[in-house]
Amino acid sequence: MSEAEGAVIGGAHGTGAPNARDAVRALRPSQIREVANAGFGIADVLPFWFGESDRVTPEFIRDAASRALTDGATFYTHNLGIAPLREALSRYVSALHGATAPAHVAVTSAGVNALMLAAQLVVGAGDRVVAVTPLWPNLVEIPKILGASVDTVSLTYGPRGWTLDLDRLLAALTPGTRMLMINSPNNPTGWTMTRDQQRAVLEHCRRHGIWIVADEVYERLYYSDDAPGRTAPSFLDLAARDERVISVNSFSKAWLMTGWRLGWLVAPAQLMDDLGKLVEYNTSCAPSFVQQAGIVAVEEGERFTQALVADLRASRDHLVKALQTIDGVDVRAPDGAMYLFFSLPGARDSLVLCKSLVRDAGLGLAPGSAFGPEGEGFVRWCYACDPARLDAGVERLRRFLAARGVE
Repeated sequence: MSEAEGAVIGGAHGTGAPNARDAVRALRPSQIREVANAGFGIADVLPFWFGESDRVTPEFIRDAASRALTDGATFYTHNLGIAPLREALSRYVSALHGATAPAHVAVTSAGVNALMLAAQLVVGAGDRVVAVTPLWPNLVEIPKILGASVDTVSLTYGPRGWTLDLDRLLAALTPGTRMLMINSPNNPTGWTMTRDQQRAVLEHCRRHGIWIVADEVYERLYYSDDAPGRTAPSFLDLAARDERVISVNSFSKAWLMTGWRLGWLVAPAQLMDDLGKLVEYNTSCAPSFVQQAGIVAVEEGERFTQALVADLRASRDHLVKALQTIDGVDVRAPDGAMYLFFSLPGARDSLVLCKSLVRDAGLGLAPGSAFGPEGEGFVRWCYACDPARLDAGVERLRRFLAARGVE
């Protein structure tokens, strides 16, 4: 056996076990998946752990994909997406946030792929990233895969629900910080950044040359009574298209297309050539027939999306009212997204609690610790489902807590 062959057998450096590199081994596993896995094989579990509706994708979108497959849309496409979809997204984003040319739009294989691509564009080993938490773990872990360090600024919970200490965030965005990752409306809390807060952060990041990667996949799921339009406040409302702002979005939420894995990002045009290279070395392109369905979603789906938002708002209010009848539960109605992130007795170790809920009550919730240490003491409930299922879940939670002497 040659020395080279021995090195391959011995591991990456010729010694020890054949492990992944340290940065990958150090990543947090998904506690949401851990709880869901605990529920597999248990009959009659009510699953509220994942961020998706219990409804299928609308028929008009499914039909568009079927037609595209029948017509033979099964070949590779341009790395940045087919021109008709980029143009449709350009019109869609322009209607919501001001003029956005197709040259600033790229199609991706899901929103999470867009987040990874955005980070790969601007972050490297040794860079410093700041993230506002509690937060869907992918956003915190993605920069770490690239060798960056991530510092967090936590929202705080009080009588007005989850709120941001803007001064703390600005203080954390020091000169030399490479990127801010911010998700608004937020998963898991539903907190939504105000226009004034976005303006202050944008001006601060401009002064220090800090990139903003804004995860805005829940922008249409916004329920504030003083909403200025059909969307939550966005950095795209304030930033020029060629400055250091990348907005990430997805077809998953507003059109119920979670399993289709289709997203997009809006970014400076001068990034697009390099972005195309990254797409080539990641996925090459999004599937052609899925992109065809995406065109129909953005061009014909506005009435559906508005009806969906009305339904989600009603479900949010219904679940808040029901949970408030349970002693020990502290819950507030957030302005956006599709989740309640609330505290209840026993949630000091939320992972253990959620596994007990699955095992003993057939109730599937996501542990707050899945969203960082700042989320410990809370659980996340996705309310994008039929109110009758929500009522059944609340009753199971009530019985679970009563059996432990809470009620």
